[in-house]
Amino acid sequence: MHPITIRHLEPGDIPEVHALYASEHAYADTLQLPFQPVAAWEKKLACTHPGAVCLVAVQGSELVGQLGLEVFQSPRRRHAATFGMGVKASARGRGVGSALVAAAIDVCEQWMNVSRIELEVYTENHAAVELYRKHGFVVEGTCRRYAFRDGRYVDAHLMARLLGA
Repeated sequence: MHPITIRHLEPGDIPEVHALYASEHAYADTLQLPFQPVAAWEKKLACTHPGAVCLVAVQGSELVGQLGLEVFQSPRRRHAATFGMGVKASARGRGVGSALVAAAIDVCEQWMNVSRIELEVYTENHAAVELYRKHGFVVEGTCRRYAFRDGRYVDAHLMARLLGA
């Protein structure tokens, strides 16, 4: 098995990221909608605004995960960031998500002066909740009927990691 390499997203990666999020497991576990055109992903993944970082995980020559990070730009929230990510179904449970989260934490805490990283995760996504806990995130609250998915409303946890906590 090839090692996992984390790097910044390049324009040539967009078709593979589009394919990753076109799978039902990926759009069901995120706030993405099915049937999005490649052009929507090109715009979303441009990462040209301040505080945006777009990472991909590659194993061998295969793109196996993507993470989009955003540091808030409001003067009162510049200490905080959020991210969302997806991992290819065939690569789940192989350390891809952990490598992406570790890279995001490193960028935030060592390079961008971020002391709070927050995210939302569906309460039913037990693997993701455990992944985030492993990296020091704690549940700060639960939002009932947070999002509409597969014909029903689902709940989500608000989780955060505080530097030095």
